[in-house]
Amino acid sequence: MPDLPETDAFGAMCLDYHERGHSFEAVERDDGLLELPGGPELYFERPGEWEPLDRNAVEWAEGRVLDVGCGPGRHALALQERGHDVTGIDLSPGALRVARDRGVEDARKCDVADVEEMDERFDSAVMLGNNFGLVGSADRAPVVLGGLAAVTTDDATLVAASMDPTMTDRQVHLDYHERNRERGRLPGRVRIRTRYREYVGEWHDYLHAAPETMRELVGDTVWTVEGVEQDGPKYVARLEKSA
Repeated sequence: MPDLPETDAFGAMCLDYHERGHSFEAVERDDGLLELPGGPELYFERPGEWEPLDRNAVEWAEGRVLDVGCGPGRHALALQERGHDVTGIDLSPGALRVARDRGVEDARKCDVADVEEMDERFDSAVMLGNNFGLVGSADRAPVVLGGLAAVTTDDATLVAASMDPTMTDRQVHLDYHERNRERGRLPGRVRIRTRYREYVGEWHDYLHAAPETMRELVGDTVWTVEGVEQDGPKYVARLEKSA
């Protein structure tokens, strides 16, 4: 696929799905587990196909919105259609190319850890599609959350989606959680990479955090969890800035 770095497996998958209507997503964990999650069609769903949690979550966004980990634009497009001025950020050139082609008006390459370099202010930030996980780890979370605080207004809202990793009976996950605890890590911290055809993504940390864990992670930041809507292990939280 022309012009894409060999590490942009996610972007190659998105481009193939966008242009040809078919592709697949393979996620590899550092213990050797290889899984095929929901499939690329999930990233292209329109609001009428969304789960109720997602539909409710976009209603919490106000004013100018920063979409963190926008991918091919699922939530950014919906927010634009609701009248919001939206800036989407992602690290995948391929996914950003698709987002722009689908109509996202402002889609930029940017790591969430570097958002403080943006000389702009947003009324809301959203980390939907489980993207609270982009905080990566307990150590990195205050840095990411502090950056989001710096680029948002004093009364901003942060809408964050995650999942409770403990709500599983799969032994392969329970064993992984236990190994994390033995290493002094949160149980839901995973090290993963995406694979697609000849493309192999870079290893990165991703954090699945139960609601009580999220509350602990934001405890030393300006953010406070003000509301949670949950459906099984999945949930969306509304965070507000404390005085």
